[in-house]
Amino acid sequence: MTTEHPIATPPAIAAHIANALRRAIAERGQASLAVSGGKSPVAMFEALRRQPLDWAKLHVVLVDERVVPHDHADSNTALVRQYLLHGAAAAAQCVPFFDHAPREFHPPALDALVAQANARMVSVPWPLDVAVLGMGEDAHTASLFPGAPGTAEALQSTERVAWVVPTTAPHARLTLTLPSLLAARELVLTISGEKKLAVYRRAAQKADAALPVSLVIHQAQTPLSVWMS
Repeated sequence: MTTEHPIATPPAIAAHIANALRRAIAERGQASLAVSGGKSPVAMFEALRRQPLDWAKLHVVLVDERVVPHDHADSNTALVRQYLLHGAAAAAQCVPFFDHAPREFHPPALDALVAQANARMVSVPWPLDVAVLGMGEDAHTASLFPGAPGTAEALQSTERVAWVVPTTAPHARLTLTLPSLLAARELVLTISGEKKLAVYRRAAQKADAALPVSLVIHQAQTPLSVWMS
């Protein structure tokens, strides 16, 4: 179920994703794409937005989001709007998890935010056609941080979205749950740099909740393509 691409470029990854989305639109009349934030996917976003695609038939959601205002420097929503949803790609329907971040981050406030996000996901064609994942040097993927408050729930919840509060990174997060990611028709995992490649190789040895990305690698439910650069 896992296909590795050991020499990947942003245009190659973008072409692969666009091909999958075109097939989805041809077969079902619409498509859904979940993307990750951070600086790593920026070049891929810029290549993807230039792909010929019926963008108006595409729903775009985030794999995960920091609980910050959309004009915050760490907002993944802002990043996607800046680098992906430009030109023809601006016709895509972007569905953020929330409109406004709460000022407090105790569990009840996060529970309310998750409920709002799950209600929003009802409008997105499901299952996702493609979910694009990254990975941190601690083996987290999406915002499934090893050992963080909320991660155990996010690994098993039947809801589409859950909250996680990382102990090793700033900001509370909302994230697609592991079951909702594994329900996607295709997963794309991008790995860049020797350090992350070493972590990926370790995670590829066996499934281990201490290395959350390994739970994506060691599953037989969803095709996974791994793109290395």
